[in-house]
Amino acid sequence: MAPFLAEALGTGALVCIVVGSGIAASTLSGDPGVQLLANSIATALGLAVLIAALAPISGAHLNPVVTLVDLLASTEARPDRVTRAVLFVIAQLIGAVAGSILANAMFDVPQGWSTTPRGGFGVLLGEVVATAGLIVVIRLAARQHAGRAVALWVAAYIGSAYWFTSSTSFANPAVTVGRMFSDTFAGIAPTSVAPFLLAQLLGAAIGVLVAGLLAAPSPQLRTVAADAPPTSTL
Repeated sequence: MAPFLAEALGTGALVCIVVGSGIAASTLSGDPGVQLLANSIATALGLAVLIAALAPISGAHLNPVVTLVDLLASTEARPDRVTRAVLFVIAQLIGAVAGSILANAMFDVPQGWSTTPRGGFGVLLGEVVATAGLIVVIRLAARQHAGRAVALWVAAYIGSAYWFTSSTSFANPAVTVGRMFSDTFAGIAPTSVAPFLLAQLLGAAIGVLVAGLLAAPSPQLRTVAADAPPTSTL
């Protein structure tokens, strides 16, 4: 029970941070650049805390594509792993919607659908890149046994991807669905959600492929490493 609760609360808190900081930023400043800066900093810091706190409980996926990649990467073909993944995604979606509604309520924003359209080839390409990069970071962190440092890896990546991707790096189907329920700075119109989800799935597939290629050194590199003389650490 605890892992599913952690995924619901963690994803809810993440969406609440994204939406809430977006509302606060747009209230305090009329400059879109300042608004995005505040939103990205709050999101990165909040994400780092959530991953660090919840990783020992559920792995802190907080993202359906992370859960899907984790399931497909497992060498254990057990029915209970599929059930766990499905329940994780359900918990993440419920938490995301609740987090958006909570943020609206805290800032006295009327509850309702977002009217902010997000789309076009460039924006969707940005979402592919954002999601692919996130999966690469997570997979490499796992292979390099980054441990608790993965929270900093992921947070730093998402914080920077806010700025270098045209989509401002949603990179998370649950967060995308949650942001549909807030007609604010961080919202996304329902008509834009399906293309975003497809872009995220494509990005996740590309991320898995790239991470796999990076984890497999060429035979030549293996030979050079094997033939290299030992080096002293003194």
